[in-house]
Amino acid sequence: MNKQDKFKPYVPHEKKTSELTLASVITGIVLAIVFGASNAYLGLRVGITVSASIPAAVLAMGIIRVVLRRNSVLESNIVQTIGSAGESVAAGAIFTLPALFLWAAEGKTEKPDIFEITIIALIGGLLGVFFMIPLRNALIVKEHKNLPYPEGSACAEVLLAGEKTSNSSSTVFKGMGLGAVLKFIVDGLKLVKSEISFKTKFFAGEIGTQVYPAVLSVGYICGPKISGYLFSGGVLSWLVIIPLIVLFGENSYVASESFSIGEIFSQSGAGGIWSTHIRYIGAGALAAGGIISLIKTLPLILKTFAKSVNSIALQEHRTELRRTEKDINMKLVLISIALLTVFMWLVPAVPISFAGAVMVVVFGFFFAAVSSRMVGLVGSSNNPISGMAIATLLAATLILKLSGVTGIRGMVNAIAIGSVICIISAIAGDTSQDLKTGFILGATPKKQQIGEIIGVVCSALAIGATLYLLDLAWGFGSDELAAPQATLMKIITEGVMEGSLPWTLVLCGVFITVFAHCVRIPVLPFAIGVYLPIHLTSCIMIGGLIRWTVEKITKHEDDRKIATTKGTLFCSGLIAGEGIVGIALALLAVMKVDSIIDLSSYVSPVVSFGGAIVLLVLTAALLIFSCVRIKQAEGIK
Repeated sequence: MNKQDKFKPYVPHEKKTSELTLASVITGIVLAIVFGASNAYLGLRVGITVSASIPAAVLAMGIIRVVLRRNSVLESNIVQTIGSAGESVAAGAIFTLPALFLWAAEGKTEKPDIFEITIIALIGGLLGVFFMIPLRNALIVKEHKNLPYPEGSACAEVLLAGEKTSNSSSTVFKGMGLGAVLKFIVDGLKLVKSEISFKTKFFAGEIGTQVYPAVLSVGYICGPKISGYLFSGGVLSWLVIIPLIVLFGENSYVASESFSIGEIFSQSGAGGIWSTHIRYIGAGALAAGGIISLIKTLPLILKTFAKSVNSIALQEHRTELRRTEKDINMKLVLISIALLTVFMWLVPAVPISFAGAVMVVVFGFFFAAVSSRMVGLVGSSNNPISGMAIATLLAATLILKLSGVTGIRGMVNAIAIGSVICIISAIAGDTSQDLKTGFILGATPKKQQIGEIIGVVCSALAIGATLYLLDLAWGFGSDELAAPQATLMKIITEGVMEGSLPWTLVLCGVFITVFAHCVRIPVLPFAIGVYLPIHLTSCIMIGGLIRWTVEKITKHEDDRKIATTKGTLFCSGLIAGEGIVGIALALLAVMKVDSIIDLSSYVSPVVSFGGAIVLLVLTAALLIFSCVRIKQAEGIK
C-alpha cells in the first residue's frame, strides 16, 4: 500500500465532484455507438481495429467543457470510459461472430439473429468488466509504477491538458467531416474508383492501392515500421507467391476442384489466386503468428495469473474505504458471474452447453488477467487477442469433438465460446486502461465500473444491428467486407472438426511465419500482411510513410510528439467519419435505394481512375498540412 499512499491523484480522495451524471452517460453512450460501429466496419474490412480511448477522451473533453459548459475532469473521464467500450466490444465481436454468417451463406446453418449476437456480446462484455474488478487492486494500484498502461496514461494527459485548453477536439471533428465527405464521394456517389491496380501481362503479380482515408489512417496510427511489416507480407503474397503458383502450377488443381490454376488466373487474375490459395497460406501464417505471440508471453501470463489469484485471496477487507478505493461490491460481482454462467447455459439463443459455459468462465478469467497485464506493458494495440482466441478455439473444438459434439453444431458451439472469450479479453484490456486513467485523475472506481457496464450494454445492443446491417448490405467475405479474422477462425474450426483444410498451403503459411520469427520480424503484422489483399496493405503503407514524413519535418522531440499526436487525432476522426457514412450507405443498400445517388455511369473510367489518384494525394496532403498547421498554432518553431 506504500506506493498507493505516495501517489497523489489530480483530484484528492476527500474532494467530491461530478462524475456519473446524466450528461456524461448520454454523451458516452453516443460515443460508444459511434466508435463501436466505425471500428466494426474498419475491422471487417482490414482485420485491424484502432484504440478509441484517446479520441474518446478528446471528444469527451470538448463536449463536456465546450458544448455543455461543464468543468469536471472526472465527468469527462466517465464519458471516455463509456465511449471507449464500443470499440472493444466491436473488436471482440468481429473477430469471431461473422463466421456464423459465413456458414449460413454456405447453407450449413441458420443465420444468427440480432438477439443472439447481442446476447453473446453482452455476456462477453459483462464478464470482461466483472473479471477486471477483483484485479484492479493488484494490477492498477499495486503495480502503478511497473505497469504504465500507455493508452490509459495518455488519456489522463489529454484530459488534464483539457483543464487548460480544448482545441484538440476540433481536430477530431475536422477529420470526421473530411472522412465522411470522401467516403460519400467514393462509395456513395461513386465518382472515383475505390481501388486502383497496376499489372502487366508479362508478370502474374499485381500491385495497387485503395483510396479510403480510414485505411490510410490505420497506417498513420500504426507508424512506418508496423505498416512496413504489413506491406512486406503483401509483397511476399502478391509479388512472389502468386506469380510462382501461376508459373509452376498452371495446370494443377491444388485448392480448387472445378478449375485449374491457369483457368482461375485467366478469369479472375491475381485476385482469384488469392481467394483460392493465398488465403489458406495467410490463415496458416496468422494462426502461427498468434500462437507464437502467445507462447512468448506464456511465462508472463502464468506469473500474472498467479499474482492475480493470490491478490484476490489475500485482499484486505477494510470497513472504511476512501472514495478512490471503492469498487462494486465483490459479493455482487461473484453472484453476477454465476448468473451469467447459468444464463449462457440455459438461454437457447446462445449455443453453449454447460461444459462450454464453465470453459468460458475458466478461460475467460485467465485471459482477462493476461489481457490486462499485457495492455499494461505494451498497450492495447499489441494485445494478442487473436492468439488467445485461436488457442481457445483449438481447445474448445477439440474438447467438443472428443465429447461427441461434432459437425456444424460443434463448430457453432466452438465459435460462440471463442466469441465470448474474445470479447472478454478485449473488454478487460479496455477496462484496465480506463481504470488506470481514473487512478491518475482520482476517479471513483465504482462509478467507472458502472460506466463500463453501461458502455458494454449499449455497445452490445448496437453491434448486433451493425453486423446484421453490414451483412445484408454486402455480405461477409466479400471484397467490401473481407472479415479476415473471422474467416481465419472459421477455417481453424472447420479444419479441426472436419479435417477439410488444404494442409499443404496452411503449413506453408505456418513456416513462412516461423521464418519471419527467426529473422526477428514481428510475426503478427507480417502474417496479417500475407493474408490481406495488397491493395489494403499498400494504402496502409502510404499512411505509414505520411507519419514518417511528419516525424522528419519536426526536428525536436517535443515538436514531433505534438505533431504526430494531433495527426493521430485527425486520423481517428477520418476513421470515425468514414465508418459512420459506411453504416449509412449500408442502410441505403439494404433499402435498395443506393442506386439513386450512384453517378458512376456519368464518369468515364479514365476520369474515375485519375480522380482516385487525386483523392489519395489530396487526403495525404491534408493530413500532412493539418499536422504542420497545428504545429504552427501551438507555437512550434
